[in-house]
Amino acid sequence: MSLLTQNPGQQAHTHSAEAFVPDQSRAERTQSYDVADFPLPSGREEDWRFTPVGDLSAILADEATGECLEWEESLPQGVTLSTMSVEDWRALDLPKPSDRAAVLAAAHSGGVAVIDVPAEAELTEPVRVRLTGADDKVVHGHVLVRVGRFARATVIVEHAGSARYTEQLTVVTGDGADVTLVTTQEWDDTAQHLGQHDVVVGRDARVRHIAITLGGGVVRLSTNATYAGPGGSFEGLGVYFADAGQHLEHRLFVDHEAPHCKSNVEYKGALQGETARSVWVGDVLIRAAAEGTDTYELNRNLVLTDGARADSVPNLEIETGEIEGAGHASTTGRFDDLHLFYLMSRGIPEDEARRLVVRGFFASIVQRVGLPEVTERIMAAIDGELAGVELAR
Repeated sequence: MSLLTQNPGQQAHTHSAEAFVPDQSRAERTQSYDVADFPLPSGREEDWRFTPVGDLSAILADEATGECLEWEESLPQGVTLSTMSVEDWRALDLPKPSDRAAVLAAAHSGGVAVIDVPAEAELTEPVRVRLTGADDKVVHGHVLVRVGRFARATVIVEHAGSARYTEQLTVVTGDGADVTLVTTQEWDDTAQHLGQHDVVVGRDARVRHIAITLGGGVVRLSTNATYAGPGGSFEGLGVYFADAGQHLEHRLFVDHEAPHCKSNVEYKGALQGETARSVWVGDVLIRAAAEGTDTYELNRNLVLTDGARADSVPNLEIETGEIEGAGHASTTGRFDDLHLFYLMSRGIPEDEARRLVVRGFFASIVQRVGLPEVTERIMAAIDGELAGVELAR
């Protein structure tokens, strides 16, 4: 059974209803290690219909460039960094690439950087990786993060500078692990970043994937969550802020195959500028065997100036009625006049009140990062985005 429920709220600049393809199951999408299985997209394909593929010819070319991003890491005691071949990675039977950018990253990276957190470790400091580009060369990157049974860890992967970067990032968690992955995209305006993030949630494990996207000319992140056993919990959180000329796209797929698992997805975005564009696509599949599933996904977009456009597409596919709950919602609009009235009635000027509303809009997610220095940096970046902007009324 397929089910689509939409709650468009205020309809400004949203086109959700156009995007649903009722005869196509998310489980039927191609997954492969072979580049030939993913032809160059034309923009007419369902997976690429929102993406500016005409600007991506260089990054989607089937060519190994040998280029690398500058890599900096900070590893708490006990955490190791090593490499493995692409062939050894394939032998692990992890999720396969599911679009052309991901398969190029896997095929042409030259190897896989592997971060291992040992079983039962309780890290008091986060694992940090910072990837920086210095020009617009095409770079293919491939990272595997493995977290052992009952370990507790936070992993931060930061992207900055300028590059045309394809990325395959896989996170595998052992049974009972508690893991937070924070990925930040603070690229220069010319950068392009096409990434696939795969999260494999172990039995009774808890995983949070937090995507913060504030920079880049074109950023498209596809986050896929699967469950290795019952009792797992996945939380996908995201914040994005699109300026004029930016295309920021986030795609999520939560594949509930194991029983008695949970998922919660919440993404919030703001847009300002005549050509600012954001895309959010959330797919949840509850398979027949996934009894006892509890899932919800939510996307909210705040349009700050005229001319910006947000596309929001929640999809829910259910193959069993024996579930705890399933739902989704999507809203796109401007300001809450009640909040503005409340602040202005207390003497706060209108422009400042509007900026406080935007900060509050994002704060509920940003604060869940759980690391004060990261939270403060993100909120400072959002303040910078808002500086000097004439917000729409």
